[in-house]
Amino acid sequence: MAETQNTLSLADLLADYDMAKHDHAAAERNSGMLHIHNHANGDIVWFPTWQKNRETTDWETAVNEFTAELEAAAEGGADVSDAASGLLASRLQTLLEQAADTADANVFIRENLARYLSETWAVGDAYALMSGKDLPGAASPAGIFASFPYEVYERDGGSFASALWNDLVDARKNRIAAEEAERKALKPVSKKARKAAERKAAARKR
Repeated sequence: MAETQNTLSLADLLADYDMAKHDHAAAERNSGMLHIHNHANGDIVWFPTWQKNRETTDWETAVNEFTAELEAAAEGGADVSDAASGLLASRLQTLLEQAADTADANVFIRENLARYLSETWAVGDAYALMSGKDLPGAASPAGIFASFPYEVYERDGGSFASALWNDLVDARKNRIAAEEAERKALKPVSKKARKAAERKAAARKR
């Protein structure tokens, strides 16, 4: 179990940086915080580096919760590494499905990106602590991330955040496209179009 002297929550940390409306690069420098600027709508979304994340109370809570989940899986006879990999996969699938269903992808990202990054890193840390290994990082990512579709520690977590952002936006776009295709498929065929189709069918029979 993780036991730290952390006193700052992720929400408080993000709130401090959400107020940095001026020079984002300066606010980011040496702070342990990173941001993504959505130039399409002006959104700024802050998130901690994987190192800074370990200084939050949320990290400690998440590590303890995931450790308990992995311990329960091990007691049930599951391989801990497989259980951790499965946990990562199921959590990502749930997030993508939620993004697809949301009314506004940008709002969803603003409300969920940092928390998801934080909890994903916590899964890796919980697995490492439970296995008696060093906490993972850029030089030694946990093996449970082998089949995970993101480089979770690259660029201090920036690569993970950027790639995930794009996938969340795409999840919503793809759902909209699928729903539009379904509506078109169900749209009643006009009398004119039906007659044209009948004429083509008759011509093919000649």
